[in-house]
Amino acid sequence: MRRSSCLAAAAILALAPALASAQNTSKPIPAAAPGTAGAASPAAAPAAPAAPAASAPGADAPVMVGDLARVPAPVVAAKAWVTADATSGQIVGASSPDEKIEPASLTKLMSAYVVFDALDSKRLTLQQTVNISEKAWKTGGSRMFVKPNTQVSVDDLLQGLIVQSGNDATVALAEAVAGSESAFVALMNQEAARMGLKDTHFANSTGLPDPTHVTTVRDLAILAMNVVRDHPQYMHYYAEKEFTYNKIKQRNRNRLLWVDPTVDGLKTGHTKSAGYCLVATALRNGRRVVSVLVGADSDSARSESSLKLLNWTYQNFDTIKLFDAQHPAVQAKVWEGTADTVGLGQAQPLWVTVPRGEGQQIKPVAQYTQPLIAPLKKGAKVGTVSLSLDGKVLRQAPLTVLSDVPQAGFAGRIYDKIRLMFQ
Repeated sequence: MRRSSCLAAAAILALAPALASAQNTSKPIPAAAPGTAGAASPAAAPAAPAAPAASAPGADAPVMVGDLARVPAPVVAAKAWVTADATSGQIVGASSPDEKIEPASLTKLMSAYVVFDALDSKRLTLQQTVNISEKAWKTGGSRMFVKPNTQVSVDDLLQGLIVQSGNDATVALAEAVAGSESAFVALMNQEAARMGLKDTHFANSTGLPDPTHVTTVRDLAILAMNVVRDHPQYMHYYAEKEFTYNKIKQRNRNRLLWVDPTVDGLKTGHTKSAGYCLVATALRNGRRVVSVLVGADSDSARSESSLKLLNWTYQNFDTIKLFDAQHPAVQAKVWEGTADTVGLGQAQPLWVTVPRGEGQQIKPVAQYTQPLIAPLKKGAKVGTVSLSLDGKVLRQAPLTVLSDVPQAGFAGRIYDKIRLMFQ
C-alpha cells in the first residue's frame, strides 16, 4: 500500500506542470436556471462565449436598459438627467450623465449621509444640542434662521438641513460631527471615494458655488441610492412638507411631495449658475426609483420633468430577482474536496432591471476559473456572471462561493489529481 501511494505521488509530481496549466484556465459556462423567488424566472442561458478577464477595456460593458426600451425616454428641458432603479442599482436612462455640473444644495445629500453615519455610530444623538457658531450663523444662502450662541438639537438641525435646506443648519451639523466645516468636507470626499463617485469633489458642506465643487448626475444617482439603502430610518425627514423653527415656517421645496403620494424625497437645489435641480425618489409597490435632474429653467419645470422620468421608469421597466443564497447561478464541479459540487452566486439577492415583460428573455452566463480546487471558503470570489438581453449585457456581478468546501483526505486528493490529468 505504501509503495503504490508513493508511485501515485510520483506520477502526480511528474505531471504537475500540466495540472498547474489546467488550474489557470477559465471558460464560460451557461448559468443555472434562476430561482422562482423574483418577479420573473428567466430560462437558463445556452452556452455562449464570454469576454476573458483580460479583455480590452469596454468589452461587453453593460448598457443602459433604457436603450433597449420600446418606449423612448420623455423629452425634458434640463442640462442633464438620470433615472435609476434603487433595487438593482442600474442606471435606466440618462442624458449627459457624466458631464461635470454644479450640485448646488443637492450637496446636502452627502452632508446628511455623513451626519446619519455619525448618528449610527453614536458620535451624535438626535436629542443632543449643538452650539451655533458665528460661522454657521453668518453662512449665506437659504437659512433655518438659527441664532448665534444658542443650543439647537440635532433633530431640529436635520430638519433645517433637509426640509428647509438651511446652510446655517448644515454648517452647524458639520462642526458638531467633525469640529470644523473643512474637516467635515474631508469626510464627505472620503465617502464619495468609497461610493465610487469618480467625478465628484466637494469644497463645502452646503453647495454654495465654488469652481472646485463639482459632480455629475450619475454620481448623484449613486449617492441618492446609498442614502435610501444605508439609512432608511431617516427617510421620514425627506418626506416632511414643512418645518417651523424660531416661529418661521418654511415649506419643503420639493413640489412632488404634494403632487404624488408615492414620492418621499429627496432634495432640491438652485443657484443662478446651476439652475433648478431635483433629486426625487418614489416607492411604488415595494420598488424604489430615483431620478436626478439639473439645470431646469424653473421650479415647476424641474418638478414636472422629474415626475415624467419617474413615471417612464415605473411604466416601462420591471425589476426581477434572479439569484440569491438559495438559488445559485451555477452548480460548479469541485476537485479534491469533501463535496463534489458547490453553488456559485451571491449571498444577497441579485436583481436586474429589464424592459417591461422581457424578464424571461434574460440570459445569464457564468464564467469562472477552472478547475475549482478545495478548500473553498464561503464568500470567496471565483468569477463573474453576466446578464444579457438581445445580446447586450445589462449588468455583471461577482460569483462567490456559497458554502465552505473542506479539503478531502490524502487518498481523495490523489484520486482527483489523477482524474484531472485526463480532463
